[in-house]
Amino acid sequence: MTAREAASIDAELTPPFTIVHPTRLAAPFVFNSPHSGRIYPKSFLEASRLDPVALRKSEDVFVEELFEPVVGLGAPLMHAHFPRAYLDVNREPYELDPALISDRLPRYANTQSVRVVGGLGTIARVVTESEEIYRVPLTLDQALVRINRLYKPYHQALGGLVDRSRELFGVSLLVDCHSMPSNPTSELAGPRPDFVLGDRFGASCEPELTRFVAQLIKDMGYVVALNKPYAGGYITEHYGRPSEGLHALQIEVNRALYLNEASFEKGPEFAEVQADLERLVRDMIAAAPALLEVPRAAAE
Repeated sequence: MTAREAASIDAELTPPFTIVHPTRLAAPFVFNSPHSGRIYPKSFLEASRLDPVALRKSEDVFVEELFEPVVGLGAPLMHAHFPRAYLDVNREPYELDPALISDRLPRYANTQSVRVVGGLGTIARVVTESEEIYRVPLTLDQALVRINRLYKPYHQALGGLVDRSRELFGVSLLVDCHSMPSNPTSELAGPRPDFVLGDRFGASCEPELTRFVAQLIKDMGYVVALNKPYAGGYITEHYGRPSEGLHALQIEVNRALYLNEASFEKGPEFAEVQADLERLVRDMIAAAPALLEVPRAAAE
């Protein structure tokens, strides 16, 4: 089965991601859409107890297209081809679920994180909060094939973009782009805002920059929340080190703004939201020199 899964990855997920580079880098920004992949390997669909429509509930549908205009503004855009339900690069590399993996897990595996306990580790066990994905557990080898062939190359490439940005500008802002369902899973959660910005409560991004972005979005008439219910995942936590000139900010877009959530088709306001995001990024780029201070060590 491992050989078959490897062959499936090679045949259907090569390359595993796309990086769209601008003609000229105009700002120290990198945009990333890790959950918008829409290529579901045949072997994965056969192993799942869910139909393709159910599997897509965790997909950030068309997010890479929403942010596509950033390339014309001078920033690279990276996005995955594989879906989040198959492999989640917004997790640690080895957040592995003992309830999903049939073999004994190695000591280096993180089996106790909140995300793993919820069934949403590096390889998800469930879609949303309750729908089990697989008919039978996976082997450790199956999990490692996905991690070695997809996860590691993805982060190597993403890290390279961030490093290149800092080399050129002395500072870098990674914008991690996501979408969220319009209906909360908990009845007590209340209505979802239009956007949620996550900076790990100030740990991954200069708080002044986060507040500036939030105000820009509010000025366009949208409702914005900070860090609740999404403060940022592994990507913002791992790449965001403001003291070193590395900032990471997660942006969650309410899917109801641009998507028919039942049919996974673009809604009538898609172009409007896309244009607003382009305007947002244009304003962010204009303000970057004042808001993104180059660390003293890098400037010397």
